[in-house]
Amino acid sequence: MITSLTAIMKRDSVGPMLDPVLLRTFLAVADARGFTRAADRLGLRQSTVSQHVRRLEQDVGRTLFERDTHSVELTPDGQAMIGFARRMVEVDQDAQSFFAASQLRGRVRFGVSEDFAVTRLPEVLHQFRRTHPRVDLELVVELSGVLHERLAARSLDLILAKRMPGQSHGELVWSEKLVWIGHEALSLDWAEPLPLILYPPPSITRERAIAALAEHGLVWRETCTSASLSGLRAALLARLGITVHALGLIAPGLSVLRDNDVLPDPGDVEFVLDFRDGIDRDGPRRGPAAALADAILHNADQLRQSA
Repeated sequence: MITSLTAIMKRDSVGPMLDPVLLRTFLAVADARGFTRAADRLGLRQSTVSQHVRRLEQDVGRTLFERDTHSVELTPDGQAMIGFARRMVEVDQDAQSFFAASQLRGRVRFGVSEDFAVTRLPEVLHQFRRTHPRVDLELVVELSGVLHERLAARSLDLILAKRMPGQSHGELVWSEKLVWIGHEALSLDWAEPLPLILYPPPSITRERAIAALAEHGLVWRETCTSASLSGLRAALLARLGITVHALGLIAPGLSVLRDNDVLPDPGDVEFVLDFRDGIDRDGPRRGPAAALADAILHNADQLRQSA
């Protein structure tokens, strides 16, 4: 008698082979902690996602999720399934890549803002490489304003960067609230000009910080400038001042300021993908850059949860 999920997964040629499609759906639900978000991520109907999970549970003879109207939680067997499922999906991807009749080949000059490069982007690139082992990447990490300029100059093929709300270039991946951040122990002296730590121009967060303060007639001084996120973080940790940053991408050791409700609202920022020759929403996506763009869009939730 089989008494555990591990035993089911290890038995020899007994029972059905587990379908990689069902396993991918299971992993999407497990990562998203919900059927609706998993359906959005996979581009499927919620009923299809539910059907996939039920079929997988029938195949292994175990309940993988405890669900009610408010939450979806993994059962102990569901937790065990995650490791098996990831390995089996990776093997399936490797086999498909190896035996593909026409593998993608080429080089993608990919520009990305540092916010992503130091968080979840490496895992997305790792999965892309497993699927497309013959596509090489030239990775450029720069300020979003610089990335847009380099894309326009055709020195990059694809960028993942910020844009201001209301702008139309690129394909919107998601929007994020901007907030004032700094060291949690920093105390602002409102009798003095506000100390700002800023990226140099062209920087979207720099522009939003200065514009918000100017709209409210607040005086400021630039206490530190750095073109890198690590430089800004070092200055913030040293309590040299404050800055504006995307809420979902705050670096470790920093936090939203207690005075955030008193400081002027810097608004929102949008994260977009943009191709060298623009985005054709109705046209087909082809080539290595398009494949990388699709991989990023498919993993948008993973990137958004990078904080």
